[in-house]
Amino acid sequence: MQPSVAPAPGLFARFRQQFARFSDKSALVLPDGSSVRYSELDSQSAQIANALTELGVEPGDRITAQIEKSVDGLCLYLACSRAGFVFHPMNTGYLRNELEFFLQDAEPRVVVCDEPSHELFATLCGESITLLTLGGDDGGNSGDNSEGDSGASLTGLCAHHSSEHEPFPAREDSPAALLYSSGTTGVPKGILLTNRNLLSNASTLVEAWGFTSDDVLLHALPIYHVHGLFVAIHCALLSGSTMYWLARFDLDAVLASLPRCTVMMGVPTYYTRLLSDGRFSRDHCQNLRLFISGSAPLLAETFQAFEQRSGHRILERYGMSETGMLTSNPLAGNRVPGTVGHALPGVDVRVVSDAGMACEYPEVGNVQVAGPNVFSGYWKRPDKTAEDMTRDGFFNTGDLGQLDRDGRLTIVGRAKDLVITGGLNVYPKEVELIIDELPGVLESAVIGVPHDDFGEAVVAVVVAEVSGGESGDERVELSEREMLGLLSDQLAAFKRPKRIVFADCLPRNAMGKVQKNLLREAHADLFRGA
Repeated sequence: MQPSVAPAPGLFARFRQQFARFSDKSALVLPDGSSVRYSELDSQSAQIANALTELGVEPGDRITAQIEKSVDGLCLYLACSRAGFVFHPMNTGYLRNELEFFLQDAEPRVVVCDEPSHELFATLCGESITLLTLGGDDGGNSGDNSEGDSGASLTGLCAHHSSEHEPFPAREDSPAALLYSSGTTGVPKGILLTNRNLLSNASTLVEAWGFTSDDVLLHALPIYHVHGLFVAIHCALLSGSTMYWLARFDLDAVLASLPRCTVMMGVPTYYTRLLSDGRFSRDHCQNLRLFISGSAPLLAETFQAFEQRSGHRILERYGMSETGMLTSNPLAGNRVPGTVGHALPGVDVRVVSDAGMACEYPEVGNVQVAGPNVFSGYWKRPDKTAEDMTRDGFFNTGDLGQLDRDGRLTIVGRAKDLVITGGLNVYPKEVELIIDELPGVLESAVIGVPHDDFGEAVVAVVVAEVSGGESGDERVELSEREMLGLLSDQLAAFKRPKRIVFADCLPRNAMGKVQKNLLREAHADLFRGA
């Protein structure tokens, strides 16, 4: 066992303490039943850090990675944290045009990709960027370590390097990660997160959610996103927990793993998929102490249906890439569906008007936050950083919300999703909650589309429930006229949709958030010529 490590402000210093303390314990349990010990995470991350250092990477340099979820991918992230490199993960769904932008903007020293993507990245990386491939695309195995024709293999290079590496003495303000906004409303912005941002948030969550070394976390999330990479992994590693490591959310694998786990983190889609399977029951949840949901709003009906089926009330929390987690429903206490709970310890949350005045419940206003978890600024964009920060140091989240008298926060929607019709503000969430309660409605998304008279018109995109028919599952028949009639008694005239359109499903990004920008584009001509 390694000697104990003195506390330090860097994130990896805290990881290293746990690597030593739980050296022989399983950090990961893989789908084939094999496991990876904490000591192996320590040694493999050291080898990667040594290999990258030999290639000329220095603290502060960016390491860009577009890789499928794997043990090697996790060790690459840990190696970057260990050596002071800035880890820049990219969504595995990004295509050539998107990749080209990110490589130009992030200016990485090294790009790591999976072998099948090597040819594409070879055309994108200039002479100043070292391109490496990473083995292991099955969620656990390391894959082929040979260099082969696809280019230099990072895993292969590591075989020649020591499993000992003295960590970089990171400061609190040392950069640790570079993430990018989704870019649905413009050019994506680079979000620079420091050791302080990540460590403060992770430590708070371990305490708030009661993580201990006895926990076993079901990890089925991707690791290119805050939820799977920082929230889930950090909680597990800082508490000495074990993770059941799944490459993706596979219903059969999740059902098989749940009885062995104590905590599950997921997006709302994970919970609706569990509910859609008749096999899911309380028997799967006997050892579970906590289900956590985030990255997208959790419908109240999902919350209630899950409680009825499993006996557990899902804990919903709220955060974003720029800040990590901000609020949470309580571990012990009432979890109110539709709200995202109270501000986490050390985090300040306020709701203000456009003029900067505090909003009194039930007023809706702009959600602003401050705390050690809030990012240091946008990469190479001091203008955007200044634009999104207030004079007294609060970050404008871009979300609209309400703070009740007990301090619980409810997110009403994104400021950019606000519909202004005839000079009046309509908050989509308010309308969606009512539509979702109508008979035959599974879910809805309310948007604003151009209208010659009103400026914007309220439009609802509705997905009907599915019922079992003689020939299989069938959509419930819904009538636009009937639905509008039902809404006439529940919504003020200016809030009522002028049109209701039906869809088989709502477009979502990789983390389950409804992409309202795509809905607005699809229905932009709905009133043209009307």
